[in-house]
Amino acid sequence: MLYYLFEYLDKTLDIPGTGVFQYITFRSALAIILSLMISTIYGKKIINFLRNQQVGETVRELGLEGQTQKAGTPTMGGLIIIIATLIPVLLLTKLNNIYIILLIMTTLWMGTIGFIDDYIKIFKKDKQGLKGIFKVIGQVGLGIIVGSVLYFNPSVTVREKSNNPITFNQSENTIKQTPIEEKSTVTTIPFMKNNELDYAELLAWTGEGYQNWAWLVFIPIVIFIITAVSNGANLTDGIDGLAAGTSAISVLALGIFTFVSGNLILSSYLNIMYIPNSGEMTVFISAFVGALIGFLWYNSYPASVFMGDTGSLTIGGIIAVLAISVRKEMLLPVLCAIFFAENLSVIVQVSYFKYTKKRYGEGKRIFLMSPLHHHYQKKGYHESKIVTRFWIVAILLAIVSIVTLKLR
Repeated sequence: MLYYLFEYLDKTLDIPGTGVFQYITFRSALAIILSLMISTIYGKKIINFLRNQQVGETVRELGLEGQTQKAGTPTMGGLIIIIATLIPVLLLTKLNNIYIILLIMTTLWMGTIGFIDDYIKIFKKDKQGLKGIFKVIGQVGLGIIVGSVLYFNPSVTVREKSNNPITFNQSENTIKQTPIEEKSTVTTIPFMKNNELDYAELLAWTGEGYQNWAWLVFIPIVIFIITAVSNGANLTDGIDGLAAGTSAISVLALGIFTFVSGNLILSSYLNIMYIPNSGEMTVFISAFVGALIGFLWYNSYPASVFMGDTGSLTIGGIIAVLAISVRKEMLLPVLCAIFFAENLSVIVQVSYFKYTKKRYGEGKRIFLMSPLHHHYQKKGYHESKIVTRFWIVAILLAIVSIVTLKLR
């Protein structure tokens, strides 16, 4: 909203200084400051409200050290993240940008699913919360909407790095050639020299005109990614500060990708795909990172509040949509390897237990407990040490991911 106000003041009234709002970097800086202030200052008020409403965590007995002390800690703290993200976004972004619209919708959609799940757990006294099938239906529904918009909306275009390289005249401060923008299902494969893959090519065997049916491949891939990443974030939210900290690091790395991919000069210099209008997501990402860091003020050990599914499902959904929008979804196994490992540990543990029980009559386990962070708790590591080491791993993964801009 402020963006349009200052645009009017700059272009119509020509008031000095108001043009600064045209810069993504300036609005991103404002967004992270504002979201930090909201999450830290008003976060305490939200926590007190949740405590007064007796929105406390019900802890299942898992035999973990310090577990019983967490009982009664306010949950649904994901509301802090959502509020602290959306207020700066509504104030500072171009609200008609298709990527911003998708991200706002994702935040509200996944936040609602998580809120319903937490509500059932707390107020209906049902520890299982929202049935898994309904969560999946919600995730699939979001995937269909996001995939359809990205595929069919005419505002979503790309310029492949191989098409029409541009030149920048520094003396005249002008771009010599306007790139050709086109609808495409092309994406990026990390670590490879010829690192672009068109999903439509997967249907080339069907014969002529296969490009018209690319949505049959693209939309299911979007559904899978959103479901997998949101569930991974949900599983990672098991000890104080783990999900919020690792997510902030991953999202910050995605912010670098959105900024360079949405900048005509930088994308040409780095020889990467240029995605028009995607740079606006940098402002959203800045607000999101600020909200996550501010939330950590209260969620770090010992936590004063838990994010609940309200926060974890929202975080996963946003990360997935960001990666897909900036054509970096194939980098997620690296960038979000912690989510992947948490997901995989549960799948492997359950599968192996069922297999050994069927084969030998007694179920056996690979990990002491899953998800993976509980395995290390069972080994005797303090949860703050586990979280810190997971953060370090997340930083290394983010650096490796950023390096892929040139390492291919």
